[in-house]
Amino acid sequence: MALFFMAALPAFAQQEMHFDREPLIIQTAAGKMLHFTVEIAATGDQRAYGLMFRKAMAEDAGMIFDFGVSRRVTMWMENTVLPLDMLFADNRGVITHIKEDATPYSRDIIDSMGEVRYVVEVNAGVARKLNIRPGDRLVSATITKKAK
Repeated sequence: MALFFMAALPAFAQQEMHFDREPLIIQTAAGKMLHFTVEIAATGDQRAYGLMFRKAMAEDAGMIFDFGVSRRVTMWMENTVLPLDMLFADNRGVITHIKEDATPYSRDIIDSMGEVRYVVEVNAGVARKLNIRPGDRLVSATITKKAK
């Protein structure tokens, strides 16, 4: 898998990847509704490209990765310029694990720590600032249509 990313990287860097967007709400245990607009990474190529090479992202923006099935997920930050918080969620959208402040350009493996279907990446510091915690719930069209 790592060889694929190394071989595909020059092609990714030269092409513009298209992502659809949708609203996403995080319902906190405290009853807050946090509103974001996220890009959807649903295909293998989109998930591989993710937020690589982005230099800026709005405070209320992010990306949702849909892995199609629940499974253990590992990610890394190589070629990702922005520091990110990663919210790992099960097939119902319940956040099970959070990796705060993932280091840009790092090849360190970031593990979901269990089976998840979705990962939402937002700017680093957002989870702490908005008090997002495991047990909070993600709500979006991507999650709703898959949960049925």
